Amino acid sequence: MTSSDGDTGREARADGPTDDRPTVERAESVLHDHVVAAAPRSRRRRIVRRVAVGLGVLTLVLALAIGGSAWYLTDRYAGNIERVGDVFADLDPASRPAPVTPEGQTSAEPATFLLVGSDTRADIAGGELPDARSDAIMIARLSGDRQHVQVVSIPRDSWVDIPGYGMNKINAAYSFGGPALLVQTVEHLTGVRIDHYAAISFEGLISMTDALGGVDVEVAATTSWGPYTFTQGMNHLNGDQARWYVGQRYDLPGGDFDRVRRQQNYLRSMFTKLFQQGTFSSAGQLDGVLLAVTSSIAVDDSLGNGTLLSLALSARGVTPDGIDFFTAPVLGTGTEGAASVVYLDTTTAERMWGYLQSDSLGQNADEFSDEALGAVPN
Repeated sequence: MTSSDGDTGREARADGPTDDRPTVERAESVLHDHVVAAAPRSRRRRIVRRVAVGLGVLTLVLALAIGGSAWYLTDRYAGNIERVGDVFADLDPASRPAPVTPEGQTSAEPATFLLVGSDTRADIAGGELPDARSDAIMIARLSGDRQHVQVVSIPRDSWVDIPGYGMNKINAAYSFGGPALLVQTVEHLTGVRIDHYAAISFEGLISMTDALGGVDVEVAATTSWGPYTFTQGMNHLNGDQARWYVGQRYDLPGGDFDRVRRQQNYLRSMFTKLFQQGTFSSAGQLDGVLLAVTSSIAVDDSLGNGTLLSLALSARGVTPDGIDFFTAPVLGTGTEGAASVVYLDTTTAERMWGYLQSDSLGQNADEFSDEALGAVPN
């Protein structure tokens, strides 16, 4: 694990007076001092929740932000978020796409994350995840107006050109060269520059479900998977049920495409739950959620505490209504040798990537209704 940057380091606190208050109480005090001191009492709880949610924009930008801002800066939570080293260090700047160029004036620079979700999470060392699998690959864009997020899932079996290796499934890039080669492959595919990398354990995020008191997902048609049956309509899922829900691919009409949609639907539902009145009934419950989130995330080592805090605070205006989920445009499926693969629709995808490059995908979302996450996926 790479140590975080020094802008809020332990040394700065070591020389000061000892604070013997419980961790959660100290965090509440810090957050109050930084964010809500000037707000009327009736607004403070809402502000705390919105700032806490802000970091989740990064994981899905969804998951980190529950830890949000000053909460994240405490030793209890910051120590849980691991760093992946050297993701961007060896990439040739001359061969990388240009930075995003927004169509209009924005309040901040757009931020683009490559999110990699894995069913398992091992200790991170040497700039790669030892399990060498990428079960979910998503581009997440925090817009320049800091009010919107677009998440585009790239099917893991997509048949693409991997620099230095030729045509292969996109998740093979992760096996061949870890996060750095996957970033290079996604940039080569899309022409969109990736600013940051985040590895997310769905297994770990699902552990949040119980801490949140369960998550509601709506199912289009009754299906069974493992020990559970998900009935048509609204289902209230605990952690173990959520694990089976996001893992199902068989007996779904769209197979692995529907699995991607379920991953997105779960994240959407989880994010919505964070905004519901009364979700956090106690400091202890919030503490449990923060620990679950931060232990499920690893980010590239360019994201120090100060940078992450600044980004989280800038994204505190994002709400569930401002988040759009898409799947990269697909022509169909086929085989390459013995492998089953997904062929991307390069013509439609070029328009999608172009809108990302100009930070205008949200304004043009209606052009991609077939690729957008529906209200009630399978």
